[in-house]
This record gives sequence, C-alpha cells and structure tokens, in this order.
Amino acid sequence: MMEQQERRGEKLLTRNFTLLLLGQVFSLLGNGALRFALSMYVLEKTGSAAVFGTLLAVSMVPTILLTPFGGVLADRIDRRKIMVGLDLTSGVAVLAAAAAFADGRGIAVTAALLMVLSILGAFESPTVQACVPQMLSGENVLRGNAAVNQVAAISGLVTPFLGSLLYTACGVRPVLAGAGICFLLTAALECFIRLPKTARVQGQRLGDVLREDLLGSARFLVRERREVLELLLFSAVVGALISGAAIVGLPYLIRTSLGLSAQLYGAAESAMGLAALLGGAAAGLLAVRLPFRQINWLVAGVGLCALLGGVALAVPVGAMGQYGALVILFCIAQAMACTFSIFAVSAIQQRTPEHMTGKVMACVSAISMCAQPLGQLAYGLWFDVSPGWVVLVVSGVSIFALGIGSRRLFKKW
Repeated sequence: MMEQQERRGEKLLTRNFTLLLLGQVFSLLGNGALRFALSMYVLEKTGSAAVFGTLLAVSMVPTILLTPFGGVLADRIDRRKIMVGLDLTSGVAVLAAAAAFADGRGIAVTAALLMVLSILGAFESPTVQACVPQMLSGENVLRGNAAVNQVAAISGLVTPFLGSLLYTACGVRPVLAGAGICFLLTAALECFIRLPKTARVQGQRLGDVLREDLLGSARFLVRERREVLELLLFSAVVGALISGAAIVGLPYLIRTSLGLSAQLYGAAESAMGLAALLGGAAAGLLAVRLPFRQINWLVAGVGLCALLGGVALAVPVGAMGQYGALVILFCIAQAMACTFSIFAVSAIQQRTPEHMTGKVMACVSAISMCAQPLGQLAYGLWFDVSPGWVVLVVSGVSIFALGIGSRRLFKKW
C-alpha cells in the first residue's frame, strides 16, 4: 500500500523525463523540417511523383528490416548511450549532406540522407519507447507515453509551416543545417539523462531470440486468433491506399498539378496534423457510442472523401477552389482514418494476451511498414501516368468498396 501511494505521488516531469521530452521536441522539429524541405526539393527538381514516391518507399526498407534488431539492442545496451549516439550521428550526417548539397547532385544526396536516417530510425524508435517505462512507474507510464505522442502530434502541426517558410526564404541547405543543429541539441540534452541499470537478456543468441519471438507471434495469429490476423491485413491494405494518396498525392497535386506555393502545401500539412489530433479525440468520444462492428463505415467515409476530391479536381473552379476542396476533404479523411486506426489497434490489443502483446504489436508495425512504401511507390507511378482526378476517383471507389465489403470481418468481433 505504501509503495502504491508513493508511486501515485511521483511527478510526471522528472528530470530524466523532462530531458527526454525536450530532446524529442528538437529531434521532431529537425526531422519534420528536414523531410518537408527534401520533399519540396525533389518535386521541384524532377516534377515527378514517381521519383518522390520511390525515394520515400526505398528509404523505409532499412527501417522495416532493422526494427527487430533495434528492439533487441535496446534491451542489451545502455539506452542513453544508444540515443546519444544515434542523434549525434544523425546531426553529423545532416550537416554533411548540407555541405555536399548542390543542384547537380542534390537528388543523390537526398536519397543517401534518407537512407541513413531510415537506418538510424530503426534503432531509435524502440529505444525511446523502452525508456519511458524505465523512467516512470505506475500510472505515469501511460501519461508519459501520451505526452510523447502529443509532442509528436504538435510537431506535425508546426514543422510543415516552419519548413515552408524557411525553405521559401532560404532554400534547402539552410534548412538542412538547422535540422542538423536540432539533432545535435537533442544529443546534448540526452547526455544528462541518468537511467538505472537493468538486467539484460543473456544466455541466448540473437538469432534464437528473434526466431522464438517471430514464431510465437506467427503461431498466435495464424492458429489461435485468426480474426486478429484478418483485421491486421485489412488495416494494412487500407493504410497503404490512404498513405499513398495522402503522402505522395497531396504534395504532388498541390505543388505540381495545381502549381501552388510551398507555403500553401505547408498549410495543408499543418491542417492534416490538426485533423489527426481531432481524429484521436473523436476515437475517445466514440468509444462507447460506436460499436466496433460498425467501424467499417469509417473506411467507407475515407473512400467517399477521396472520390469527392477527384470530382473537385475535375470541376473548373480555379486552382485555389480546388486546393480548398482538397484540403477539407483530405482532412476529413485523415480524421476518420486516425479514428479507425485507434479502434483497430485497441481491438487487437484486447484480443491479445498480455504476454503476447509486444510480439503481436511488432507484427502490426512490420506489416504496416511493409504496406506503406508499396502504396507510396504505386501511387507515385500512378500519378505520373494518369490525371490526378482519375487517381482519386478510382482510389475513392476502391476504398469505399473495401469499407462496405468488410462488414462480415467486423461482425466476428
């Protein structure tokens, strides 16, 4: 009882956790501004959605392949040292890219930098996630994870706008330099974090650990909880379609098809970030009002928004009118997609035993990460050979059909 009372009395913003949050602020600001500037540069220099989508897809491959190793490494090595080393390396890599950047080799430097950051990100994400329960205890673990997610969401609102201003005023190289400094500041803050020593997993080879975890989760999904696997695959397909249309399609339509400024694209990205926050809030409000067996209508709603977006592009209402319609419809779709994702992930967690949650959620992440680059690559090629309104109309009809046709899947829950 005394221990529980002490845990309840613990404050959330401890020295370690405050340093972690501040580090995440600088890291996310740098990363967001960097990726925005690089995407604008690639689209301006090539005018090709295929090149942009291919770079995004290829840069995700190292993250997909190396994430399991990142989780194992986080359990075997001092996590503070891992975070400091990763952010220091990121800062040096970005500053080196800024120095090497030139019009003649800008695309090659962009591709190389995205690949390096993808490799480092595979190790950073599981390490940061593992640090939160090591720094906090009791109910503060949940509150701490929520705080980290809120920082990421707010960063998603701010960085596109800041990135568009800096990119328009200064060009890509100063944005790269600023992002590199942000990573170095993160590493400096993490140097002051002090984590208690914990017992490390010993006595098993890395290959044996990975094989045991992967086989255990596969057995659970295929034999014991087939409905979880079906929901997982359905969510991956829907996610690939939505991410391809949003991540590749939105910047291509605004910058290339409509010929509008980077500032307007930045405003659209910030609006999408706000829509994601509203979608998360809506999930909490709808938790007791929307039965899980009816969430397929959220997917159908996303498809309807994409369909209407295609219609808006086909109607001659001027570039700004089409821009406004796209932003509104994409934001509504983003909010519904986020709500659906939260419902789906929560359902999977509830159907999974506690001792299997980590392994199964790793499968969720891996399958999602595999599906997204495929969707981005496909949409990049598609936008290059078809008018934007055709892509959105066909996508909208397809997603709407998936939502309506998945009623039987959700009736099993």
